[in-house]
Amino acid sequence: MPLDLPLVAPGQPGSDLTAGQAGDGSVRRSVLPGGVRLLTEHVPGVRSASVGAWVGVGSRDESDGHHGSTHFLEHLLFKGTARRTAMDIAEAFDEVGGEANAATGKEHTCYYARVLDEDLPMAVDVIADMVTSARLDRDELETERGVILEELAMNDDDPSDVVHERFATVVLGEHALGRPIGGTPDTIRAVPRDAVWEHYRQHYRPDTLVVTAAGNVDHDALAAQVARALEEGGWDLAAGAAPAARRGAAGAQPTAGASDVTVRRTTEQGNVIVGGTGLTATDPRRFTLSVLNAVLGGGMSSRLFQEIREKRGLAYSTYSFASGHADTGVFGLYAGCAPAKIDEVTELMVAELERLADGGITDAELRRSVGQLSGGLVLGLEDSGSRMSRLGKSELVHGQLLSTQESLDRVRAVTAREVQELAADLAARPRSVVRVGPFGG
Repeated sequence: MPLDLPLVAPGQPGSDLTAGQAGDGSVRRSVLPGGVRLLTEHVPGVRSASVGAWVGVGSRDESDGHHGSTHFLEHLLFKGTARRTAMDIAEAFDEVGGEANAATGKEHTCYYARVLDEDLPMAVDVIADMVTSARLDRDELETERGVILEELAMNDDDPSDVVHERFATVVLGEHALGRPIGGTPDTIRAVPRDAVWEHYRQHYRPDTLVVTAAGNVDHDALAAQVARALEEGGWDLAAGAAPAARRGAAGAQPTAGASDVTVRRTTEQGNVIVGGTGLTATDPRRFTLSVLNAVLGGGMSSRLFQEIREKRGLAYSTYSFASGHADTGVFGLYAGCAPAKIDEVTELMVAELERLADGGITDAELRRSVGQLSGGLVLGLEDSGSRMSRLGKSELVHGQLLSTQESLDRVRAVTAREVQELAADLAARPRSVVRVGPFGG
């Protein structure tokens, strides 16, 4: 059975859980004072450990005047605290051969590191210091403003990035989920230091923090290290505080109609995405969607790859994709091809989706896609970083943790009929087309 993760105060039933899962390490979860959640997975036979500090805030949570703050914080937390300079933070990981980084999403942010097990206390101390005690120095912020603008310019020079960003904006419309995760050049130039500081103080709190670790980790020792590091950072770890509620599908829902958008870029190749809304992150059909994706555009044997690349030689890269959020999701088909072939390739992608919706999949395709997903799932958990990430998303998004075997069972339970029904649902939704390339005047 899945391991349910209740949002209760420390000491209450369900605040301390242990699960020995077949094929996995031992998973433990505790709610610490202040409502901090700690999840660990002990993996026998490894000498590494990955640790992540997750905050349930993303680009969608930025209020007016704060747009771009989430991405700014991803950069600025590495720029120094009351105890450490930016160089101190960099040297702490470099001198032990470790890796440290961060990732911002639409609904969460994660600061993470991978180190030798003996260096885990150092990693916890540094990351906790960053999360609790970032200085957000004005001079550093102005320097980093230039760095972020260069990052956005780099992304804008990549037409495949542009087409994916514009597609999300077109499908999700004016909803906060439709905003670019990294902000825009205008919002990054405009956001003042005080707005970034307000965003930081509002969202970085004990009850929103989730700490996950996987590898050669000791849960009890790590719990003590986390609590000590957070207290040293000045956080008040109130004894009776419960974790913050998980994100729900509240408020105005994204609405999308059919759109046709062309973005002109002077490129040798055209990039196109066709699709629309998809499934939420917690939709029980997400396992069916994984199978559908594998059949339609998930590998070299997929229908898109075989029809567009292998049979017709029209594209080098073509695939389908999906991403889910609390309120909605997106689902699309992508290809990069010669500009003169863009309409033909778009028609072929739509035809493959509709053929899947009308005729379903074969038994051979079902077996092949289930095997592909099963192998990818198991191989993807061979490193501690993947396991650490799985714990964080289970806590923040799903409220339960599936063992590897339970995930495999759910994939293997998908039927051909379920795939066809979902394909028909997706194919019937309003459909948008976004092109990027040397089109128009």
